[in-house]
Amino acid sequence: MSDRHFAFWPADLPRHLSVPETDLFYNVEVSARRYPNKPYLVFYDTKISFAEFKDEAERIAGYLEQQCGVKKGDRVLLYMQNSPQFVLAYYAILRANAVVVPVNPMNMTTELRHYVKDSGAAVAIVAQDIYPQMKPLLGSAEDNGLQRIIVAAYSDYLKTETDLKVPDFVKAPRQAIDDSGVTLWSDMLAQNQRPGPISVGPDDLCVMPYTSGTTGQPKGCMHSHRTAMHTLMAGYQWFGIQQDAVYMAVLPFFHVTGMQGSMSGPLQVGATVVLLPRWDREAAAQCIERYGVTSWTAIPTMIIDFLMNPKIGEYDLSTITRMSGGGAAMPEAIAQKLLDMGITYVEGYGLSETIAPSHINPPDRAKKQCLGIPIADTESMVVDPNTFKEMPVGEVGEILTRGPQVFLGYWNNPEATRNAFIEIESKRWFRTGDLGRVDEDGYFFMVDRLKRMINASGFKVWPAEVESLMYQHPAIQEACVIGSKDSHRGETVKAIVVIKEAQRGKVSEQDIIDWAHQNMAAYKSPRIVEFAETLPKSATGKVMWRALQEKEAVSAA
Repeated sequence: MSDRHFAFWPADLPRHLSVPETDLFYNVEVSARRYPNKPYLVFYDTKISFAEFKDEAERIAGYLEQQCGVKKGDRVLLYMQNSPQFVLAYYAILRANAVVVPVNPMNMTTELRHYVKDSGAAVAIVAQDIYPQMKPLLGSAEDNGLQRIIVAAYSDYLKTETDLKVPDFVKAPRQAIDDSGVTLWSDMLAQNQRPGPISVGPDDLCVMPYTSGTTGQPKGCMHSHRTAMHTLMAGYQWFGIQQDAVYMAVLPFFHVTGMQGSMSGPLQVGATVVLLPRWDREAAAQCIERYGVTSWTAIPTMIIDFLMNPKIGEYDLSTITRMSGGGAAMPEAIAQKLLDMGITYVEGYGLSETIAPSHINPPDRAKKQCLGIPIADTESMVVDPNTFKEMPVGEVGEILTRGPQVFLGYWNNPEATRNAFIEIESKRWFRTGDLGRVDEDGYFFMVDRLKRMINASGFKVWPAEVESLMYQHPAIQEACVIGSKDSHRGETVKAIVVIKEAQRGKVSEQDIIDWAHQNMAAYKSPRIVEFAETLPKSATGKVMWRALQEKEAVSAA
C-alpha cells in the first residue's frame, strides 16, 4: 500500500477528517437554526425552507412513534421517487430513532416481499403511484407483513404555479385510500404529533440500503450515523462546498450516491437542493438556469443525453462549477465536451457498503475514466484475489478498502459479513469484489468485476437475483443471466433460458421478456432472451455462467 496519491491531495485539505459525533438529525436542527427561511428543497418551483422541513419531519416522527408504534432501532421502509416526501420521511424516520430502509421504486411486489420479510419492517412510507405494489404485503402474517403504510401524493407539494413540465405521476391528485392500516400523508401531518427525545447516538443504526452479490437475495448493509456522517463531511469538504451552493438532484435518493451527495450532504452544509423525480433533460437545463445550480452529480448516460439536447445552447449553464459522478466510466469524448464548456467532470467510486465514496478524483488533478484516490482516513490497495498479496503498480487485482465509512456488516447474515472481509497484517479490509489497478501516482482504475454483476446505465443488476425471480415463471426450467453489450446502457440484461419440455413451442422469447418486465424492476428485467436446449454445467452441477458470459463477449467483439 502506497501513499503516492498524497502528492495530488486537494490543496489546503487536511488528510485527517474529524467527524461530528452526533446523530444525522442533528444536521437538520443546525441548518434550521442557522438558515430558517432559506430554501432547502425546490420542487417544481415550490420551495421548502429549512425551518419548515424540520417542523414537518418532527410531525411525521411524532406520528411514527405515537400512532405506528415505531421504536428505537425499528426498520421503516421508504419506497418512492425523489421528492420532498422522500427527504422528509427519511429524516422523520431518523428523528423517531429508527432505521431507514430505502427501496428502489422500480421494484415490484415479488421483490418487495423480500425487503419486508428480511428487514422485519412493520411500517412503510410509500408513494401513491406505486402503493399497489406494496398493498399485497399489508397485514400478511405469512410475510411477517407490514402493519401500517403511509401513502404520499407528490402533488401535495406542488404549491406554486410552474412552467416546468411536471410528469403525470407527480401532478396526479391525491387519492382517497381507505384500506385498513393505511394513512394518507396529509392526514398524518394534520394530526400535528410530536416525537419524544432523540435517544440514538453515532454508533446506532441509521440507514440500511440493500445490495446483492453473486448468490442469494439482496442483503441489508448496516450503516450507523457515524459511517454515514463520514462521507457527508468528506464529500463537501473535498469539493469546498459552501452553504450558498445550489445542487441539482437527479440521481435517485434510494441509492447511496444520490442519498449522500445530493440529499444529506447539502442539508448538512445548509445548501439548496433542486429536485427532479425522474430524469428530464429539458427540465434539468431550465432548473440550472433558473436557480443558478452550481453542483450536479450525475451518471454518464444522463450527461450524454443532456448534451444531445438540440436546444442546449439556449440555456445559461455558466453557474455550474462542479459536476461529478460514478457508476460507469465517463466516455472520453463527453468528458472533453464538458471541458470545452469549462467543466471538469470528477469521477468517484464507492459502494452501498461504503455509503458512497471511498475514492474521488482531486478536483484540480482529475484523471479521466478513473476512480480517483482514497478519501480522508481511507486506505485502499489492490491484491491478488487468491493470495491477498499486494499487486505491483499497473497490475490487476481485487480492490480492498478500509475506513470509517465501511459498513458494520450485512443485516442478519453473519456468513456473508465474514466473507466480505479479510484480515491482513492485523488490519480488517473490505473486499469490494471489483478488479482494478493502481497507477504510478496512486490513482485507482476499474478493470473488471470479480463479483458477478451487470452495470446497466449505472444501475447494478445482480444476475443471481434476476434468475431467482425468473424461476417463478411456470415455463422456465433453467435460466442463466449475463451481461450483453449495449450502445446506450453500456450493458444490458440477457437471459439464456431452457424451457420445460411440455411448454416448448407454446411460449416465445418475447413472452418471457414481457413477463419479466411485469414482475421485476425495469432496469433489471432481461431485454434479451435466448432459448437454449441446455446450459453448460460444471462437474458439481453448477451452471457455468462465466463460459456463457465469455461466449457473449466474443460474439459482441
